[in-house]
Parts: sequence; C-alpha cells; structure tokens
Amino acid sequence: MHLDSSSLKMKTMVSIPEAPLGSTGKTIPLVGFGTAQFPFGAATEAVKESVVHAIEVGYRHFDTAAIYQSEEPLGEAIAQALRLGLIKSRDELFITSKLWFGHAHRQLVLPALQTSLKNLGLEHIDLYLIHFPVSLKPGTGFPFSKEDIEPLDYEGVWEAMEECQNLGLTKSIGVSNFACKKLERLLATAKIPPAVNQVELNPVWQQKKLRDFCEKKGIHITAYSPLGAKGTIWGTNRVMECQMLKEIANAKGKSVAQVSLRWVYQQGVSLVVKSFNKERMKENLDIFYWELSAEELQKIEQIPQYRGSRSEEHVSEDGPYKSLEDLWDGEI
Repeated sequence: MHLDSSSLKMKTMVSIPEAPLGSTGKTIPLVGFGTAQFPFGAATEAVKESVVHAIEVGYRHFDTAAIYQSEEPLGEAIAQALRLGLIKSRDELFITSKLWFGHAHRQLVLPALQTSLKNLGLEHIDLYLIHFPVSLKPGTGFPFSKEDIEPLDYEGVWEAMEECQNLGLTKSIGVSNFACKKLERLLATAKIPPAVNQVELNPVWQQKKLRDFCEKKGIHITAYSPLGAKGTIWGTNRVMECQMLKEIANAKGKSVAQVSLRWVYQQGVSLVVKSFNKERMKENLDIFYWELSAEELQKIEQIPQYRGSRSEEHVSEDGPYKSLEDLWDGEI
C-alpha cells in the first residue's frame, strides 16, 4: 500500500489537547513551543528551522515576544509551513507575543502590536501579553538600567490592550509575571479581564497560591520555564537535577523532563517548552498517554521551593519596587 507524505506525517504527528480561555470562547493548546534564544536575536535561522520542525511533529502554539527578536523568523517559519503543506491555514496555529517594557505606555501599545504583526507577517495574533508589571522610559530597549524603570500605568496600558482586542488585532489579551495583588489591581478597572497569566511554574516553583487565585478569577495559567530554563541567564538546573524527579522518572521509564512536563500538565495549566533538539521536541510531547499517580504527585509537592526567575534588575531604591517582596507580592 502506498502512503503519501501527508499520511506519514499524520502518523508521526502528536495531537495536543486544548483548554478553554476563560469566557472568551477561544481555546489554547496545552503544550506550546518557546522561541526565546539567549542572547536575543543571535540564532534566527535556528529559530526558523526549529519552528518548521515543531509544526511537523505537532506543536501548534508558538510563544514569542518583541524583546526575543524571534518574531520575524517565526513568521518566516509559518509562511514556509504553509508552503510545504504542513498546515492548511494560519488559523491552525496559536501565536502569542508580548509587549516590551519600553512600550508599556498607553500611547505605545497599539503601535507596538502593529510592529509585532508586521514582523510576524500576520493580520492578527491569538494572544498579546503585558510582558512584566513594569514600564521603562518610552522606547528604552534591552539591556536597560535601573534609572529607566518606571511604574506601570495599569489602567492606561490595559485600556490600550483592550483596544487591541476590540480592533481584532489580537483574539485575547493577558499578562505575564503578575502576582496576586497586581492581578487584583488590574481586575479592579479592567473591562476585559486578562485571559492568561504566563508565569514561571515547575515542580521546583509550584505557585499554588497564584494558581488558586487565577482559578477563582477565571484566568488561565501558562507555565514558562517548566524545566527550569537551564542555560539561560534566569534559569537554574534545580528541576533537571532534582533527586525526587529523577527517582520518579527512573521508576516510570521516563525522562526527568517528561515527568516535570507531565506534572505541570496535570495541574490543569498549559505550558511553553523550548528545545531546538529534534529528538527532545518529540520527547517533550510524549506526556499525554500516561500519568503521575496520587502518591507521585504527593512526593512532588514536598520538593523544596525556589523561584528561578527573580528579576532583581527591577528592584531599586528609587523605582516602583523597593524589594523582591514588593515585586512578587511576597510570593518568593
């Protein structure tokens, strides 16, 4: 029997479950693919190639940000995937991008999103996030100094985000790195509540309080650094070197990465994982047809907790956040 290439692709491609996004009527794939490669902008060809391969094996959610400088290669990869017939329509994909701190001013939000859309070669994205609860002096890039940090105008910036959604330039809007009090502050004036809060979340930083809060408010959580982001300036090897996770992985015949990703998935949140290694891309999707037992989940709950992405660069005597407790609402 002859199998054409599209039939073979279907046999090797994983179908990723989706979750509803609050009251938006939209859904988000529960496993996404990250495109942040440090130093930012250094590996655009690798990003493009990896995204094309990721689409081939089944990834449909792609996470980028203005600051990552990966929007253009992501857009090129989407165009290539369409040409190759890996997808029939851009609408099969879920694209997230993020507002850079230096554009977190009411009058700069819409132009920033328009620039991201131009970079991506798209008419709209699926999700636009405020990258961090902070502003920089207008137009400040990366790296920045502590003197550039300004308080975020929650109301003004969120109104501009709402305008982006109302104009159809993004299907949903949300935030990233927002702790409970900051979400409360945003919700106090929001006409459209944030659909998503993308935060660091993994077995070594489980964010139980924040997860409970977001669940009550109907805000979906997406986990970044689900494997601890080893190899980045903000990451640690605490997840991949965790003895408890190693023991569970050995007992189940899985990798530590798979156990960590499965744990995140079993918390009812989505995740964004980044690997440009083709085998690991597939391995990271092999988390749907087995599960961690109640006993294993209980063991993981006992793991000592440590926030990897602490963001000390946002803390200063003269800025809006005088301490890490201020920045993370005591959740450190």
